[in-house]
Amino acid sequence: MLNGKPRVLILGGGFGGMYAALEFERALARGADLDVTLVNHNNFFLFTPMLHEVAASDLDITNIVSPVRKLLRRVTFFHGNIESIDLMSKRVGVSHGHEEHCHSLRYDHLVLGLGSTTNFFNLPGLADRALTMKSLDDAIFLRNRLIANLEEADFECAAPLRAPLLNFVVAGGGFAGVETIAAMNDFLREAVRFFPHLREDMLRIILVHAGQIILPELGEKLGTYAQRKLMEQKVEIRSNCKVIGVTDREVMLSDGTSVTTNTLVWTAGICPNSLLETLPCTKERGRVLVNEYLEVPEWPGVWAIGDCALVPNLKTGASHPPTAQHALREGKVAAQNILATVRGDRKKPFVYATLGRLAPIGRRTGVANILGVNFSGFVAWWLWRTIYLMKLPRFEKKVLVALDWTLDLLFSKDLVQFKTVRPSVLSQVEEESDKQASPALVGAGIDHLK
Repeated sequence: MLNGKPRVLILGGGFGGMYAALEFERALARGADLDVTLVNHNNFFLFTPMLHEVAASDLDITNIVSPVRKLLRRVTFFHGNIESIDLMSKRVGVSHGHEEHCHSLRYDHLVLGLGSTTNFFNLPGLADRALTMKSLDDAIFLRNRLIANLEEADFECAAPLRAPLLNFVVAGGGFAGVETIAAMNDFLREAVRFFPHLREDMLRIILVHAGQIILPELGEKLGTYAQRKLMEQKVEIRSNCKVIGVTDREVMLSDGTSVTTNTLVWTAGICPNSLLETLPCTKERGRVLVNEYLEVPEWPGVWAIGDCALVPNLKTGASHPPTAQHALREGKVAAQNILATVRGDRKKPFVYATLGRLAPIGRRTGVANILGVNFSGFVAWWLWRTIYLMKLPRFEKKVLVALDWTLDLLFSKDLVQFKTVRPSVLSQVEEESDKQASPALVGAGIDHLK
């Protein structure tokens, strides 16, 4: 305890961790006597359901992120990396800054909200070459890759090399893969008309899915509809097919074919955070086993939520899926149960049934299942935008996203490529020195350009 106050440490600022912190924020405002700290490697909360819209230039980069320090005024925020977790001594090792200065944070209650990482299934070359869609950096990098490929392919001298530049592959027919390829397809087919040496029929945009029908979570009817609509939008769909290898210029598929491309977006698997492997608690498929109260039974004071927790479903006997709508509610319940434990009150079990699932599939169409009712087409797309706009944190961000969406109806997509590497700049003295040292070379270069 710190000054007689129980210490609560939340690891991870995703949906689970952030909504746990927001629940504590409200409790502290009501006078709760706790010391609560959130540790996260980013100083913002990322609204991941809209990542594909950043990659496709539908939304401004910063409009789907909310600064943690604007969301939390009473909860302490530690901007850094989690290095180690010691359940025996109730300490967490963290580091921060350019020099990775280390601290050891003590806790009385620990909330594990570490999320998940991409699972590459040990496929040769995949981790080094594939793009992913889990972070803001991923979305910006993908957007830059799409624009850079179009720019390079537009040069007449690149004509023999256009295939790897204009072929794009997305692996994974779940929500992330379908939303990503739909957004990419819309962006590329609108953008290509601004490049005089390129035509739309030069583009190949391919979705590789291991199952028969994409979006299996939504059922066969909506999955079939989504598949048909994507094919009408000129997306190639390789069903019952997997990526089995990748090089700098080629993606090999399990059906014996290959695609010449330098862009593979991998959305075909996730795995729990590797830090969980170091914990001496019971796990299943890498996820920490918790009881119905979201606590780790053999370690009092340790709680787990979101992608890194295997949460029992009391109604079905199975486990809750690792989705954002479950994670945010698990975060709230975990915080409420910690508060109840501190006060000596009764804890409440986590009980929740999925309200619905929605996915945009391009050209202002979508698919949705809400409370067991299927929607498709424009209505589903409108529902997706409306529901997620309501769930976006902070009124300021809601206004900015709504404004971006309105402008998207009136204007074409932005083709600006963002450079994120610090440029190397020669000083004026060095430039002058180079000119004086080799005037003939400088002149020759000018003559050549003429």
